[in-house]
Amino acid sequence: MIDWEAEDYHPVVDLPEKYTVLDLSEGVWKSPNTMYSIGKYDEFRPGLYNSEIFKGVRNLHVGIDIGGPVGTPCMAFMEGEISHFGKHKIGKDFLWALYGHLDSQSIKNKSIGQKISSGDILGHFGDKNENGGWEPHLHFQLSIIEPQTHDLPGVVALEFREQALIDYPDPRFILGDIY
Repeated sequence: MIDWEAEDYHPVVDLPEKYTVLDLSEGVWKSPNTMYSIGKYDEFRPGLYNSEIFKGVRNLHVGIDIGGPVGTPCMAFMEGEISHFGKHKIGKDFLWALYGHLDSQSIKNKSIGQKISSGDILGHFGDKNENGGWEPHLHFQLSIIEPQTHDLPGVVALEFREQALIDYPDPRFILGDIY
């Protein structure tokens, strides 16, 4: 069991004091009236994920979306190593972090096995063309299960909620009380 309070964590994105907490439970991503926004963890989002990859059944969001301008830097929350994602060790436990939707040019100098330090810039927010047509944002997700590929299921079927919330812990353990 990870002792989340055993470490001090660096912010993943420098958020301003004011940002919008989105309600995506109606299945519509509305552009916020602020430059930065937060999409919630463990939020049921029916109808939002309609592409073939989700097959209409994956609709429970198991990460946190941090929206902001294209080019916003994303930083490592603690030292670690780039695996498929960021691999970190908290106490004796390993934890994997997904930094999704980064600009492909901003991660060209990153490689598997590369050591990272707390606060290192890992990449920058990509534009709509790089993240499936979504507004520019970082999908930040944690996993206690070692990923087999470069991808984690950012949304899961509601029937798997109980296990998903165990396998993919709440990112607010790292990000703090952002909503």
